[in-house]
Amino acid sequence: MKPLHLLLSGLLLAASQPVLSAELPRLVAKDGRHALLVDGQPFLILGAQANNSSNYPDMLPKVWPMLDRIHANTLEMPVAWQQVEPKEGQFDFSFVDELLKQARANDKKLVLLWFGTWKNTAPSYVPDWVKLDNARFPRAKKPDGSDHYLHSPHARTTLEADKKAFVALMQHLKKVDAENTVILVQPQNEVGSYGNPRDYSPQAEALFRQPIPPALAKATGKSGTWAQAFGKQADRAFNSWYMARFIDEMAAAGKAVKPIPMFVNAALHSPFGEPDPSSVSSGGPQWDVLDIWKAAAPHIDFAAPDIYSREEKTVSAWLDGYARADNALFVPEIGNAADYARFFWAVLGRGGIGFAPFGMDATDFYNYPLGAKRLDEETLDAFADKFALFSRIGQDWARIAYAHPTWGVARPDDGSSRTTQMGDWKIEASFEQWQFGHKDWTWMKRDPVPWAGKPVGGAAVAQIAPNQFLVAGDHVRVTFSPGPNVKNGLMLKVEEGRFQDGQWVTSRVWNGDQVDYGLTFNEKPALLRVTMGSYK
Repeated sequence: MKPLHLLLSGLLLAASQPVLSAELPRLVAKDGRHALLVDGQPFLILGAQANNSSNYPDMLPKVWPMLDRIHANTLEMPVAWQQVEPKEGQFDFSFVDELLKQARANDKKLVLLWFGTWKNTAPSYVPDWVKLDNARFPRAKKPDGSDHYLHSPHARTTLEADKKAFVALMQHLKKVDAENTVILVQPQNEVGSYGNPRDYSPQAEALFRQPIPPALAKATGKSGTWAQAFGKQADRAFNSWYMARFIDEMAAAGKAVKPIPMFVNAALHSPFGEPDPSSVSSGGPQWDVLDIWKAAAPHIDFAAPDIYSREEKTVSAWLDGYARADNALFVPEIGNAADYARFFWAVLGRGGIGFAPFGMDATDFYNYPLGAKRLDEETLDAFADKFALFSRIGQDWARIAYAHPTWGVARPDDGSSRTTQMGDWKIEASFEQWQFGHKDWTWMKRDPVPWAGKPVGGAAVAQIAPNQFLVAGDHVRVTFSPGPNVKNGLMLKVEEGRFQDGQWVTSRVWNGDQVDYGLTFNEKPALLRVTMGSYK
């Protein structure tokens, strides 16, 4: 038996050792589907992004209760360059440390948003020593030679200074976050340029006259100069390439320290028609220049849309633009008004890895008309009801969506039905239905549903076997009918339930009135397992 003093010294030595590193978060892809692995398991981000100015310790007590209220499992929080390097070469990560401590105490994961050279295209969050030294950190030039507000993506000095600070952040995370509370990092925020589609400095002009880079030519099949290859979109394509190259170099340096997934987010323009480069966030990772971004920024794992339209047609087009085999779908920002909540179903149905409304804290700032006027109970419930269901099954859904086809829909603006074909079965989502009967019945008087005409409702479906499906939704009716290859098709069983330790557990079986007219979900979301079949 060891003497007591040796046992005590051994215990003290063990206590002094750093926590063994957990498995790093990573993004995986298979058959065009994606999953974010956290602690080695698929993870569905039920997120909430704090307001821009909530990144201070005194504000955090106003953040966590809001996440709990909506059943969020992940907080997206800015970390500003000006905040961590107010004096050049002197780094202060005290807020990061406090954020990590409180996130762990509140059992939340973190997505860090690096507000560096560009935040919504502007230099608002760079340190004063960068803002005020235009000779060292030059702005982009307008065609007339005057300064634009944007810091030029061609300035090596700006890149090196920003990269140094970003790498210092990643080094700090490597040191203090061995358990990987931080699961994603976003270098910069909504990059691009408004009103001046690119830098027109002599340096940029010389680059613009050259042939497009070989890597871009290979990725797009285009050739020639920027103007020859991209025509009216040449300025925008040029700015996209060089902004992506700037951010990719930062991401590569950060990943060399701690290789966790990194992504970029986009300020969007109309998905219908060709944009005027001068009137959009030129250079940002919009869906129609993703091929340029993919070629220029291989160290960025995916690009993500920031959604601030309430029109279903527009939002669906944006989601389709980002849900690609080479791009995981994640919505890191969406308006926090109640009518945005229905798009959660559309994101899940496209295999999305996460969804996060913006401005979810109690600091009394509201970005109406983009978002809500106030975070009242009805508004919070619109998100909380959905997150509450998936907070219990998120890992299971993420695992299933990675392995199986999914489909989802949010209520269209006109309330019309939506259909799809999954295997041998036609699936229809219809809206404004009571649980019993059909809304087009004329022989029996009925009132409209309480939510008639309101932008609420949607459903997500996962096909887990040829004849078996998971269905979740609210304010929607989902019906299954046989396709042309199925004779005598019928619904065998509908089970309401949940997952427990990865296994399905049935709470009850729906039958009779509950299924005669379809599977009708009212205000409270539910999860069903539906088994179809046919007889001979």
